[in-house]
Amino acid sequence: QVQLVESGGGLVQAGGSLRLSCIASGLTFRTYDMGWFRQAPGKERAFVAHISKSGGSINYASFVKGRFTISRDTVKNTVYLQMNSLKPEDTAVYYCAALTGVRVTRSNDYNYWGQGTQVTVSS
Repeated sequence: QVQLVESGGGLVQAGGSLRLSCIASGLTFRTYDMGWFRQAPGKERAFVAHISKSGGSINYASFVKGRFTISRDTVKNTVYLQMNSLKPEDTAVYYCAALTGVRVTRSNDYNYWGQGTQVTVSS
């Protein structure tokens, strides 16, 4: 059974940093592209970042580029999202996911999801 377990969310002041972690099990981690998505209250789930199987290809949403960094550790079966210069509008539930389709920015092409971790950025 595929399981993605997230951690690292919390409350942070604007301008601060958080690092989210997602540990994968029940799948061959090295064979899956991984992504991060977020969903703010009253809004649709939005693409945040993607990293390819090898880590050689990375994509970011325009609203986080330059502030967030996605990475992965094959030995630890873990994908990370380092979030710097956080803004109140970054407040959302953040989800990690494993890609099962081909469209790396589309949530429907990720079929394995973590439980989500809350990130709250205060003014």
